[in-house]
Order: sequence, then structure tokens, then C-alpha cells
Amino acid sequence: MSNLNRGPDGLDLKSKVGQLFMCGFDGHEPADGIRRLIEDYGLGGVIYFRRNLKDAVQVASLTKALQERAAVPLLVSIDQEGGMVVRLEEGVTVMPGAMAIGAAGDAELAREAAMRSGAELRALGVNMNFAPCLDVNNNPRNPVIGVRSYGENPQKVAKLGTAVVLGYREGGIAAVAKHFPGHGDTAADSHHALPVVPHGRDRLDAVELVPFRAAIAAGVDAIMTAHVVFPAYEPDGVPATLSKRILTGGAARAARL
Repeated sequence: MSNLNRGPDGLDLKSKVGQLFMCGFDGHEPADGIRRLIEDYGLGGVIYFRRNLKDAVQVASLTKALQERAAVPLLVSIDQEGGMVVRLEEGVTVMPGAMAIGAAGDAELAREAAMRSGAELRALGVNMNFAPCLDVNNNPRNPVIGVRSYGENPQKVAKLGTAVVLGYREGGIAAVAKHFPGHGDTAADSHHALPVVPHGRDRLDAVELVPFRAAIAAGVDAIMTAHVVFPAYEPDGVPATLSKRILTGGAARAARL
């Protein structure tokens, strides 16, 4: 593209579009597919899964190889919540999961655990963690949240979750609060089905949105949405992931109050 199509940041339109995407890939080294996405399309970020990771030394090498191919530094992300949800175990400290942190009930310990985990990840070149989970654990039949939540009390989840957000920031990585506007009160796993949270706005405002409101007030870097239907905000049955009404409308406004 000509310079006329470039913005003040020097990126052409194709690269600007590429910056909006984050992709996974196979293998322990950069394969042709992910290299092409980075070099030819200006990919904005990558996400590591267990299939990419062996140990800390290998992860550092992989991250270096990926970043060397990027004109704009990549977001290098991972799901390293602690407890049962971790992608990397060899060569790093696996912190307790959210339920264990919630049982301790100490915001300072929550912050320190996140800070130390974040610092270790940052040393490997990982700069974004898809944590903390700010879902309120208010449905015992929930097959996907459970021990990933700090507890059943919204204020407690808000307090500990915000401490974790601040800890990751102190450790040098971006925190991602999830799963907005709340995946706690479902009896289905959104990886396999499309759950519905049927509550009205007053209930959502008093329970589900409380931790997200606190995290936003604390300046959380990013938010992951829930692939869940919230009829109170989206009467057409569109899941939150795809709903403008939720992501920029009523739910988002309520969470920023």
C-alpha cells in the first residue's frame, strides 16, 4: 500500500486489521503458518496452550523467536490462573487457584501471588495473562467455574480479584478480567453449549457486575467476555461475546458506574 494509506503510526490498513487478532498455533517452535501471520499480516498477538510449552527455557526461546518476526511487539498471552488452570508447570511457580486464595481471604497474599507469577511469566516474554476469573461462584452445578472463583460473595470476589489485577500489573504483565458480565450462575459450560443467565438487571448489578466494576475502577488492562446469553441486556438471544448491547451498551455502562 502507498504511504497515503498509512496512519501516523506507520501501519497500513492490513496491519491495522492484523493487530486486532490473537491466534494460537501448533508446536514448540514458530511454524510457517504463525510466521506468515506475523510477518505478512501484522498479527497483534499469540496465545500459548499446553501444546506449545515444555518448560521455562523453551518458552523464553519461543517468545524471542516470535517477537523477532513482529514489526509491532506482540501480545503474548497465556491462561495461567493458578490451581487447576495452568498452561506451564515446568520451571515456574504454580500458584494456588482462586478458591484456595479465597479461602485464605487475604488481599495482600492474593496480590503477592499474582505479582510473583506475573514476574516469572514476564521473564519468559509473556506479557498478558487471561486472569483473574471474576465470576461469582453462586451455582453449585456450574461445570466450568467452581474452584476458579474466589467465592460466592460478590464483594469478596471484587476485593481479591482487584488485588490480583494490581499484582499482575506490579509483576509487569497485563491482567484480563473474565468472564464478563459473569459466568458463575450457569449450569452449562460455554465451551460446549450456550448457557443463559436469566436474571434481571437489578440482580446482575448487585451480584455479577460487582467484581467487574471494581476491576474496571482499578484500571484492569483488558476484559474477556462470556459466551453466555443475558436476556436482561440482549433480548435477541445474542451471546455477550457478539452483543454490542452488552459490550458497549447497558452492561458495560453499568460496570463502569
